[in-house]
Amino acid sequence: MFERIVKAYNSWRDNNHDISALPWLLLGTIAVMTVATGGRFLRPSNIVNILAQAPELGLLSLAMMLAMITAGINLSIISTANFSAVIMALILTRVMPPEPTAGMAVAFVVITMLTGIAVSASLGVFNGYLIGYLEVPAVLTTLGTMILYEGMTLAITKGYVISGMPSQLLFIGNARFLGVPFQMYIFILAAIVVAVVVKRRPYGIHLYLTGSNPIATRFSGINVRKVLMRTYVLSGILSGIAAIVLLARFNSANARTGSSLLLSTVLICMLGGTDPFGGFGKVGGLVMALFILQMVTSGLNLLGVSSFATVAIWGIMLIGVMLYRYLQHKLWERKRKQQQVQALE
Repeated sequence: MFERIVKAYNSWRDNNHDISALPWLLLGTIAVMTVATGGRFLRPSNIVNILAQAPELGLLSLAMMLAMITAGINLSIISTANFSAVIMALILTRVMPPEPTAGMAVAFVVITMLTGIAVSASLGVFNGYLIGYLEVPAVLTTLGTMILYEGMTLAITKGYVISGMPSQLLFIGNARFLGVPFQMYIFILAAIVVAVVVKRRPYGIHLYLTGSNPIATRFSGINVRKVLMRTYVLSGILSGIAAIVLLARFNSANARTGSSLLLSTVLICMLGGTDPFGGFGKVGGLVMALFILQMVTSGLNLLGVSSFATVAIWGIMLIGVMLYRYLQHKLWERKRKQQQVQALE
């Protein structure tokens, strides 16, 4: 039995050399944080907190990963989520009748959530058009739309917070099923759908090819513009789902919610094996990286480390991950060349 497990792991490691260290890093993080916090890290309440806080960051990281696979980036995911959340909050607080029946309230909340996702998808269409059809660099496009969407949100809210969501929406952010926060199931479902789409569907193949070599992909007959459009629309949809989770958890919406999460999404993607130069990225690696980062965050909170110092630690970790990926890639390239030379001999 043990030999089969080792053999299966070795096979997985050979096919996933970029993320092969993540399972050990995950276990090491659990061990270090448990010892450092005197066992408080493994308390059920802390585990539930980790599961409750991870979904919105995971959804936003999936949105970022799709863009990075194309050798691009989506800096507007947070402002997209906030704009969508504000639109949904306005509908639920100003349009929804004050005392609706239970069935009417549920229907109104569902329609509002679909509206929010449609709004975020439309913002993704704008990004996709600028990047795919006008060929504006992704970093410049999404930097501009990040400022644009945030400005639109500020103009609507005038800097104020919109709160007082109906209980039917708050259920998403507060309910538990089998002891697990409900929003975690939303993230799991989204992760499975993204994994299937990028691995089993033709779009996924086109996505990786576009990130690896867009010119060769275009000459092979693949519509690169359409691939980029779909990518940023999907990124927008995932941001819209994250907006629902954020709105349900915090019972409020404003232009600056989750502004510190952008760096975390890039870090998670990089740690999870997504290549910033495009062509590689796996949902499994991203999920492991998400929980590693969330566990480190939880452990630092238990140790009394300030949130400001935590942001600095994320920056240091991001630089470290980039250096690690660079050295790992060089080592892998050297090993591959040695194997080619040995094969020729």
